[in-house]
Amino acid sequence: MSVAEPIIAVDRLTKTYRSGRIGGRPIEALRQVSLDTRAGEVFGLLGPNGAGKTTLIKILLGVIRGSGGSARVLSFPAGSIAARRRVGYLPESLRIDRHHTARSALQFYGGMSGLDRETIRIRGAELLRLVGLEGRDRESVRRFSKGMYQRLGLAQALLHDPDLLILDEPTDGLDPVGRNEVRKLLLDLKSRGKTIFLNSHILQEVELVCDRVAVMAGGQVRGVGTIEELTQCLGDREVRLDLAGAADESRLARLLAESLAPTTVPLRVDRLPGDLLRVTVATNDQSQIDRLVDRVRAESLSILSLHTPRRSLEEVFLMLVGPTEEEL
Repeated sequence: MSVAEPIIAVDRLTKTYRSGRIGGRPIEALRQVSLDTRAGEVFGLLGPNGAGKTTLIKILLGVIRGSGGSARVLSFPAGSIAARRRVGYLPESLRIDRHHTARSALQFYGGMSGLDRETIRIRGAELLRLVGLEGRDRESVRRFSKGMYQRLGLAQALLHDPDLLILDEPTDGLDPVGRNEVRKLLLDLKSRGKTIFLNSHILQEVELVCDRVAVMAGGQVRGVGTIEELTQCLGDREVRLDLAGAADESRLARLLAESLAPTTVPLRVDRLPGDLLRVTVATNDQSQIDRLVDRVRAESLSILSLHTPRRSLEEVFLMLVGPTEEEL
């Protein structure tokens, strides 16, 4: 695999399920889905129920096959033995038999991966230390908190030293302390060169750890990129100027609008506490912002701040998604 080649490459992928009822309409779970995940990044997958996220992950893992298009993992066809050997997976609801300890659980999962006992012993000790379970490895997992359980799940996903981690809702059900622990662990894994494909509905967590995200809805990808890139593709940004000085709001709004002529952009002037004024304008054009600043100064007003609030991931998400259905 070349350095520039994506770790995950999905191109016009489709998946259609049969209805199961005589005469029923087939269900299109994926519709021409295209995205890629680059080496060493944390890539987030977002979408409401019915978006097709679960179907996409199942195809990447080889649980099911697509109906059309292609999906490649680490340069191999998704689901091939060569690809699966280099992927670590943490399911949303990992179930470990309650008689296990952390150490015996890793022995069990390592054996399923074809690792010998000595490799599991050495590698397991390193991973238990990495995920913060050193010293708790001989306790029954029935005594583990949800956060400890998730960290053990990450250890089993890393046991065979995969190049790619696919994590399905790794912080679901955790309290703030547990989410913070998992978040720090993911960033640590990224610093060690792991590529992480993260499916989560907790937008704040995705915003804090992901380099790029894909937003899915209705079986389609509605947007892919960094938060900044997605924000820019959703129309003009909002620019705010907070001003001090004597001015009439209506007159100032008219003068500022004239300074932008012949272009017409949404603009308003509001009175703030402390006899301050706030000018809000929707534009991505730096020359328009420069003309506004020049006009404000010409009116002998002081510019206290010029601020461009970045849209949150939640705002981007809500702007991109449509009506939801049951998860596919």
